[in-house]
Amino acid sequence: MENRIPVQKNKEYIVTIIDYGCEGEGIAKINNFTIFIPEAMKGETVRIVIVKVNTSHAFGKVLEIQTPSKARQDTDCSTFKRCGGCNLRHMKYEETLALKKDMVQNLVDKTLKSKIMVKDTIGMEKPYHYRNKAQYPVGYNKNGEMVTGVYAKRSHEIVEINTCAIQMPISEQIAKFILQWGKENGICAYNEKSRKGQLRHIVIKVGFHTKEVMCVLVTNEKNLPNETKLVETLKQKFPEIKTIVKNINNKNTNVIMGKENYILYGNGYIQDKLGDFTFTISPLSFYQINPIQTEKLYHLAIEKANLEKKDIVLDLYCGIGTIGTFASPQVKQVYGIEVVEQAIKDAKENAKINKIPNMQFYCGEVEEILEKVLQKENMVPNVVFVDPPRKGLDEVTIQNIRELKPERLIYISCNPATLMRDLKQLEEEYDIRELQPVDMFPFTSHVEVVSVLGRKDEKKPKNQ
Repeated sequence: MENRIPVQKNKEYIVTIIDYGCEGEGIAKINNFTIFIPEAMKGETVRIVIVKVNTSHAFGKVLEIQTPSKARQDTDCSTFKRCGGCNLRHMKYEETLALKKDMVQNLVDKTLKSKIMVKDTIGMEKPYHYRNKAQYPVGYNKNGEMVTGVYAKRSHEIVEINTCAIQMPISEQIAKFILQWGKENGICAYNEKSRKGQLRHIVIKVGFHTKEVMCVLVTNEKNLPNETKLVETLKQKFPEIKTIVKNINNKNTNVIMGKENYILYGNGYIQDKLGDFTFTISPLSFYQINPIQTEKLYHLAIEKANLEKKDIVLDLYCGIGTIGTFASPQVKQVYGIEVVEQAIKDAKENAKINKIPNMQFYCGEVEEILEKVLQKENMVPNVVFVDPPRKGLDEVTIQNIRELKPERLIYISCNPATLMRDLKQLEEEYDIRELQPVDMFPFTSHVEVVSVLGRKDEKKPKNQ
């Protein structure tokens, strides 16, 4: 087998990029053998060195771009190559949108019987400073200085960041201030090897429309030196901060936040507006990262569901109830299910704040409690929204949907690969009427997809 591999590690080759991979990396072939090359673009001729060889494919690194793509741009970020956060920053924005559409279309063509044409990706007018949540690890650099920034790709080395084009500037300002203040006031960074030190992460959440800011100090220990003084200083320096929370995480884990929260200032949450609604956001609850695109995503999902006043809606993996809230004025009743307890508390609170009488929420794993909820409420939903985590739907939930046979199913996915796997199981009973990518994370290879499904025996709505 080894003899048939036409490339060798550490050897240089000149190749033409013929396509993109699922992470937005360039793909080239040598004697029909696939090579993945990060930061190379379709149509380019590049000189590469092979850095890793597997039996079925290899990985290359760009040494020289001999014929650059017209869609290539100079990156506006000094840490782009090491950070790995915006892995498509070397491309013009229009190219990233086309790439995301093609990624979804390629998966459709490989996976589904239905050869539906994927729609053009819905992009942002200004694809910068869109992240309303920042998570900054705190640690030490090679010189032993306390630093904060982002993890370098595929490592736990912290890359210091001066400015970031996708974070909100206030998040950076607060994180840098806490770091400097900590150095001067006896706060130590957490050391992953020794598991000693106090400060692990600085998490900032910003209300995009309200401008309210939450600051979460993720600590390894309950005691944070000069904690009261730090809180007072932050309040004076950043009046936008509405609440400061200490989150304890003393586990040896990659998970950023623990389950214990101590409110140091404010009431432990902030609020933001999406559409006509107000939402409460707490430290542990999930809230979409890009509010501008979230509004587009939800309005699209609601429009495509063709809701009517008689409809009973099931909102699975409902988080803090955002999509159910958007649907509630147009339907008879909404039932939401979510595993995160804090998110369900927030969802109930949001229903109260927005004076929504026709929403009910249940806490638990969808696959475990869905049947109980249906029996308890004695209802049959005719519209189902699902917005699962990256792993997609499990077999039990897919089976439940097939047995429920809702007329309309809107599947919002953050992972096109698991989406196609799940749609393949549903396409016998359902027509896949639309696949609409939405760019929630500009300049990254992530893409969100709104899938519109209708039962095969139902009449197709006029506007589809």
